[in-house]
Amino acid sequence: MQEIVFIDEAIIYVEGGRGGNGCVAFERQKYRPKGGPSGGDGGDGGSVYLKASSRYNTLYHFKKYPHHKAEKGKHGQGSNKKGAKGKDLILEVPVGSIIYDLEENKIIGELLKDGDKILIAKGGKGGRGNASFKSPKNQAPRFAETGKEGEKKSIKLELKILSNVGIIGKPNAGKSTLLSVISKANPKIAPYPFTTLVPYLGIVNIDYEKTFVCAEIPGLIKEAHLGKGLGINFLKHIERCEVLCHLIDSQEEDLKENFKEIENELKYYDKNLLKKKRLVVLTKIDTKPNELKVKNFESFLKRKKLKFHKISATTGEGIEKLKKLLWEMINEK
Repeated sequence: MQEIVFIDEAIIYVEGGRGGNGCVAFERQKYRPKGGPSGGDGGDGGSVYLKASSRYNTLYHFKKYPHHKAEKGKHGQGSNKKGAKGKDLILEVPVGSIIYDLEENKIIGELLKDGDKILIAKGGKGGRGNASFKSPKNQAPRFAETGKEGEKKSIKLELKILSNVGIIGKPNAGKSTLLSVISKANPKIAPYPFTTLVPYLGIVNIDYEKTFVCAEIPGLIKEAHLGKGLGINFLKHIERCEVLCHLIDSQEEDLKENFKEIENELKYYDKNLLKKKRLVVLTKIDTKPNELKVKNFESFLKRKKLKFHKISATTGEGIEKLKKLLWEMINEK
C-alpha cells in the first residue's frame, strides 16, 4: 500500500464548465408549414466547489492532481429543448483548509466544519437559442448565442489543523509517547530527534460524554521561526489550538532555559500565541529529577501565572489528572 504523505499546502487550477451553445431550429409541422423558431437554450456549465470533509487530513491528492474542471453544459436542441446543465464538481478538502485566490492575492474563505462548502469557479452561462430572439421585427431569427467560458482560477490551499489541545516542546520531550498514552493515536516513537515529521491527531476520552482532540506538533527548536529544524512549517498549526500543552523533559539541565526557547519561538512567530491557555508539563518524572531544580522551576512558572503539572507516561503517574486539567482548560471561560 502506498504511504500517503502529509501535505499542508497545495496550488490547484480550477475551471468552471463552459456553457452549452444555443440552437438554431424551426418548427416543421404538418399544419404549420411556416413554423416559428424553436431552437432551445444551451445549459449552463457546472461550477467548482470546495467542501470540507473529515475523511481527509492532508492535501496530498491535490499535489498529485492539480488541474480540475467541471462538466460543460449541453447544447440546446430543436423543439425548444434546453440543454442539460453540466455537473458541478465538488472537491473535498480537509477540515481547517484556507482558500486563497492567487491572482487577486486574497483569502476567498475558510472551511472550518465538516460539510462546509464554498463556490470557487462558476460555470459559464449557456447560450440562448434562436427562439429567445423572436420579436415582432424579427419573426425568424437565424442566429443563436454560443455558451460562455467558465471561470478560471489559480487557488492556493493551506491546511491548519483544528485541535482542542496542541502538544508542543523540543524534540524528545515525550510528545509522541504522551499522545499514544492519552489517546488511540499511533505516532512514531524513538529516542532520536525529529521522530515525528507530521502532526498527529488523537481523540482523548475523559468519559463517555467528555472527549477532545489533541494534536502533537513536531519538535520545535531554537530559531524554528526562521526555518531551523522542522521550522515554520508546523508553527502555523499551533494557531488553531485552544490550549497549548508544553512538555519539558525533567532531565534537561536548565528547565527555565528550555521553556524560554520554545516560548520565544511562539512569540517570534506570532505574539498572540502567548495569549493562549497554556499548561506546562514536566515529563519523565519516573527518572527522579533533582527536586530543588523542579521546585525552582515551578516557582518560576507561578510568577508567570502558568499552570504546572508533572507526569510519567511510562508509569502512568499524573496522566489521568493531566487529561482532566486539559478538559477543564478547554471549557473554562
